[in-house]
Amino acid sequence: MMPPIIFATNNQNKVNEVRSVLGEGFAIITLQEAGIDIDIPEPHDTLEANATEKSQTIHRMTGKDCFSEDSGLEVYALNGEPGVKSARYAGESRSFQQNIDKLLLNMQGINQRNARFRTVISLIFQNKEYQFEGICEGHIIDVCKGGEGFGYDPIFVPDGADKTFAEMSVEEKNKFSHRKKAVAQLIAFLKEQAS
Repeated sequence: MMPPIIFATNNQNKVNEVRSVLGEGFAIITLQEAGIDIDIPEPHDTLEANATEKSQTIHRMTGKDCFSEDSGLEVYALNGEPGVKSARYAGESRSFQQNIDKLLLNMQGINQRNARFRTVISLIFQNKEYQFEGICEGHIIDVCKGGEGFGYDPIFVPDGADKTFAEMSVEEKNKFSHRKKAVAQLIAFLKEQAS
């Protein structure tokens, strides 16, 4: 068992998703569990830079191994929007429903509805940074479906599926999930270091 790694997030939904993927031998502790009460800014215009900002902030504070992630929904017909602004697309309130409403409004009359979810993980391990990326291609539907998940899950159908992320169990979502793909790379790296 490796020592627990700090996951630099206050988003419990993301913590639950990552924990569902980790399996035996790995443990993460959240910022709250580590006794850290800060909201780390995400001032950059790329997922990569925001992920690095978060992991480096926590590493500076604790000196411990940690990782962070930044994820975004990228709609091709909107030149990659909402992208890095996914969580605050409709404003600082970070309302899932307001973000969805704004996206659907901006997509009115657009037939090309392909989109992708992208996750970038920044791991600081033994004082060095490593990055991992996961991508899930899919498309945007017109109305919300399902009550599971969070964010844009009710309007995103991954390629190869016939229902939205919000209509799937965590196990079903993990078959497609961008976050799962990035976390799988993170785990493979950590296993390699531990062997």
